[in-house]
Formats: sequence, structure tokens, C-alpha cells
Amino acid sequence: MLDLFPLSARIEGGELVLGGLAASELADRFGTPLYVYCEETVRERARSLRDAVGTDGRVFYGTKAFPNVAVLRLLREDGLGADVASAGELAFAVAAGLGGDELVIHGNNKDEALLGEAARLRAPIVVDAPDEVALAAAAGVERALVRVTLGVDADTHEAIVTGHHGSKFGLPPDEALRAVRDALARGLDVLGVHVHVGSQLPDFTAQAETILRLAAFAASCRDELGWEARVADLGGGFGIRHHPDEDVPDAVALAEVAASTARAAFRDLGLPQPAIWLEPGRCLVGRAGVTLYRVGAVKRLPERTWVAIDGGMSDNPRPQLYGARYTALSAARADEQPDELASVAGMHCESGDVLIDDVRLPSPRRGDLLAVPATGAYTLAMSSTYNGVPRPAAVLVRGGEARLVRCRETVDDLLRSET
Repeated sequence: MLDLFPLSARIEGGELVLGGLAASELADRFGTPLYVYCEETVRERARSLRDAVGTDGRVFYGTKAFPNVAVLRLLREDGLGADVASAGELAFAVAAGLGGDELVIHGNNKDEALLGEAARLRAPIVVDAPDEVALAAAAGVERALVRVTLGVDADTHEAIVTGHHGSKFGLPPDEALRAVRDALARGLDVLGVHVHVGSQLPDFTAQAETILRLAAFAASCRDELGWEARVADLGGGFGIRHHPDEDVPDAVALAEVAASTARAAFRDLGLPQPAIWLEPGRCLVGRAGVTLYRVGAVKRLPERTWVAIDGGMSDNPRPQLYGARYTALSAARADEQPDELASVAGMHCESGDVLIDDVRLPSPRRGDLLAVPATGAYTLAMSSTYNGVPRPAAVLVRGGEARLVRCRETVDDLLRSET
């Protein structure tokens, strides 16, 4: 199971160790639930993906996976920019020191304020709506890409498919071509084309077809407008394993194939070689993150054993939203035989607040510490305060040191918003 955990994970003296620190030490010091991020894992993924796109390529972190200033700073140190899709995400990136060419600004409903910030920072936007070019030009935006939706259905959950016909994202080819024409007429520097087919992709099939169609679209722009794309932004969507039974291809290998496929597809159509941009999120921080929970009530019923934790769907809604599967390790009893099948339930007032349907644990008891791997992406980022439960803290660990990168919310924090 350790291959689901961060690169620094070890079992020492019967206990899970992350970044050189025992899980129990982290829980005692920072409380639970606690999100623990391994800096070594984040940096290794960042450098590998950067290498995958080559010296003329760029990698922009999909900030929505885990918007955090410290993580954005860390990634910037390793040469990554940020893909942001709201004023809030842009503020996180700016606080981390990013600007200009280090940013790509997304959103299917950008308002004048966000476009104005893009102009102020001299950051490129990704055009996603028919009237957005006019709004961007009026705001003073200088550079843009155009997002095209090419009708490829990815084999993933319907909530995270984005490249199909009828998607709320991007523009169909005819409208996208008109957007390129409009942008050029208004004096924008149109850098290239953008596509995103979906997230947590199980293989390269859908992306390969999308890349071929993207090259054909770029060729049609050349033929009809005399304009050639200098950038092919292939989006993100590379998956990770969340459960031992999952078989997910390595993100770096997929990134390398995506880049080479795009270069070949453009070359075969007589187009100049584009700079390849990628926007990964989950594969940068997903495996790097582990959640520590404290066990409370244990109920041994005839039907199943319930193990209740001090978090749940408020800090990780993915099982409820996508049917995501997770596993768990008894972090302070990691050398004991997992002899009991249990279900891990959250503390919220929903029967569906179940984090893990079935997992084998050493006979669970109140006070145990559970470690749930592969929780670094789309967990805290999608968290809520349901039932008035404050959001957890997050720490970054490396070499036996832990740094608080997100403070734990308190009930007083929740009350502060009330009037």
C-alpha cells in the first residue's frame, strides 16, 4: 500500500513516517484532521513534468487542485507557472509571486474585473466564450489562446468530462475560428490554441484523438486566416491512483507521449512546431497529500463494523461527488495484522457520508490514527463547513521538519462571517 503514499513515506517502529516525521507526532502537534503534504513528492513530480515537455515547453499548475500560496511558491521555484480560473485563485498566485508569463487565466465566465487583472499583470487569457474577445480587448488584455471543444468523450466520470460536444467549456471549431479572427482583428496577440478533454483519464486514447483534431483545427486557422499557432496548450487531466485496485498510467509518461504526439501531428500537417503547454493539477499534489484522522466511535453491527472519524465529506467530498475510492492505514499500528473489515464513516449528518466502504484494519478502537493516502488534490480545495465543522489545517513536510501552510479554522472563524 505504501506505493499510494508520498515518496518519503516509511514504516518505522510500527508507525507511518512522512517526510521524516511520525504521523502521531504530526497529529499531536497540529491536530486532526490534518493534511500532510510531502515536499519531496511535489518537487519530483514538478521537475519530471517540466522535463517531459522539453526546453521550449511550459507547465502551469492547475491551482484548483489545491490553491495554496506555499505550494505555488514551491512549484515556482521549480519553474512552474499557474493556471487560475477565478479572482481568488489569481490572488493566491500573485501572493506567491507569480505574474505575466507565469500565469494562464481561465474561466468559462470571466468578468470585467478578472480580465482587468489579467491586463494589469500582462498575463494571457484563454478565450472561452463568444463575446469574451471584445471584453478582453476593452480591458486591455494583450495576449490570448482560444479554447476549442473538439467533441471527444473521455472515459471518466461524467462530472469531469470537458471536451465533449455540448460542454460548458470552450468553443466548437467554427466559433473558435471566429474567435481567433476577432482577436486578431482587435489587435490581440493570439499565442495558440487550448484543449482539455477531462480529468483522471485512464489512458491516452481520448487525448490522442483530441490532439489530432487540435492539429487539424490549427491547420484550418492557417488556411482560412493565415494565422499559425505558436502554442499548443493540451490542458491537464493526468490521473493518479487513489486505491490499490486502480490501474492508472503514469502522468509523466502520458505527458511525454502527449507532447510528442502534438509535435508530430502539427508537423504532419505542415505546421510549425508549437511550444507545448500543460496544466496538470492532481498529478502534482495528489499523491503528495495524506490525511490524518482520529478515530472516535467504533460500532460493530451484524451487517458491518463502522469506524467514525473526526472529518468526512466536509474535508473530502470526492466519494460522494464522483464515487471515488480510498483506502486507509492504521498509522500508529502499521505493523499489526489488519484482521477486521471495516467501513470508515464521516461525522456528518448524512448516511452517505462514507469515506471508505471497506478496508482491512487492525481491530479498530477509539483513539486510533488513520492515514488516508492520495488525498492531496480536490479535497481541501472542495471542502465545506457543513454541520458547522471548521476546515482542517495543512502542513508541508521534508527532512524531519514540518511547516504549517494552512491554518486550522475555528468556530470563531465561522462566526466571524455572521451578522
